[in-house]
Amino acid sequence: MNGPVHAESPSGQRELNALVLPAGPELFRAVGAALDGDGPAVLPLSPSLPAPALRATLDALAPTHVNGVRRASGTGVPAEVAVVVATSGTTGVPKGVQLSAGALRASAAASLHRLDARPGERWLCCLPPSHVSGLQVLVRSLLGGTEPIMHDGFSPEAVLTSGAQHVSLVPTQLRRLLAARADLSVFTTVLLGGAAASGGLLAAARAAGGRVVVGYGMSETCGGCVYDGDPLYNVDLKIGGDGLIRVAGPVLFSGYRLRPDLTDAARDGGWFRTSDLGEMTGGRLRVLGRADDVVNTGGEKVVAPAVAAVVAEHPAITDAVVVGRPDPEWGERVVAVVVSAAPPSLADLRAFVKERLPAHAAPAELVVMTEIPLLPNGKPDLAALRYGLGTITDPGPSNR
Repeated sequence: MNGPVHAESPSGQRELNALVLPAGPELFRAVGAALDGDGPAVLPLSPSLPAPALRATLDALAPTHVNGVRRASGTGVPAEVAVVVATSGTTGVPKGVQLSAGALRASAAASLHRLDARPGERWLCCLPPSHVSGLQVLVRSLLGGTEPIMHDGFSPEAVLTSGAQHVSLVPTQLRRLLAARADLSVFTTVLLGGAAASGGLLAAARAAGGRVVVGYGMSETCGGCVYDGDPLYNVDLKIGGDGLIRVAGPVLFSGYRLRPDLTDAARDGGWFRTSDLGEMTGGRLRVLGRADDVVNTGGEKVVAPAVAAVVAEHPAITDAVVVGRPDPEWGERVVAVVVSAAPPSLADLRAFVKERLPAHAAPAELVVMTEIPLLPNGKPDLAALRYGLGTITDPGPSNR
C-alpha cells in the first residue's frame, strides 16, 4: 500500500481502505490488521474487475482510501466494522455488507470446531478473497495460527499438490477436480458452498475419497453458518410464515454500507431474513432455493433449484441449472440449461422429471451449453441464462 492509513477517521469512525489486490500475503496481513484493530477496515476488491464496474463499486461504497491512497470523497465505517464485502444486488448496484471482527471470528471459530480443524493445519484459498467464501479462509487461517496457501485462480493440478489440509470450493471447482480424476483424500476437509450441489456430485466426490461438508450461508452471515443441514454453534434458524429462512446469532452482519433502508428491510426483530426458501425437519435445514428462483408457470409455482437437482441426476447430464423465461401463454416457462456430451431429447428429460416431480415442473425448453456461465463468486449467472444465452436444442411446445 502507498502510505499509512489510520485506523480511525477524524470523525471517530473507522477508515475504510479498498484493497484492489490479488490473493496474496499483503491482502492477508491487511485483513489480520483490520480484525485486530491495528489497521483500517478493508474492502477487498478483485483486480480483474472491469474499470466501469470498479468505479461503480467505489462510488456506491465510498471508501476513504484505495490501496492506501486517500480518495477525494469517502466515508468511514462504524467502529466495530472490520471488513466490507461487496455483493451485487438484484438491480446490479453493488451493496456493501459490513462485518465486524467479532462476527467474523465467531463464524471462523464455529467452523473450525465443527470441522475439527486443528491449530497449525493449513487452508487453501482458491476462491476470490473479495467474496465471503474466500475471505473466511483467511479468517480461519488467522484463528488457526497459520498462513493460508493462496492461489490467484483455480488449477486442479495446483490444488491437488498444494499441501493444504483443508480447502473451500464451489461445485464447479469440485466438478473440475473430479474430471481430473483427483484423489480427494489428500484433503482432510472439502468445504463446499456457494451454489447448490447435486446428489450425484456429492456421491462422486465421496467415492473419490473426499470428506465433503456442504455449507449454507451468505455474506450477511459471514459465509457458511449451516453445515450439512445443522447450524453452527450459537446459530439459530427458523422458517417464517413466508417460507423464508431466518438466521440469528453472533455471525450476523452489522448492516448494509450506507443503506439503512436495506438493513431495516432485511431485519425481522433480532433475525436476518434471507431470500431463501427452506424447511426444517428434525432440527435440520433443507434449502429449497431462492424466493426469486421460483418460476410462475400457468398459475403453478416451481422452485427452480429443486427441478435442477432432479435434472442433474439424469445419467446423460453432467451439470444443470433451471430458470424461468417469459412465455406468452404460461407467463413463464421452465427452462433446463444443461451440460451434456450426448444430451437427451426434451421428451426424454420431461419424462424423467415427471417420474419424480409434478408435471408442471417438467422443463418446457432444453438448452445445451459446453459449460454453465458463472459469476466471479462461482455461482451460475442466472441473469444471463434467463435472457437466452446458449444453444436451444429443443424448445418444445409450451404445454404439460
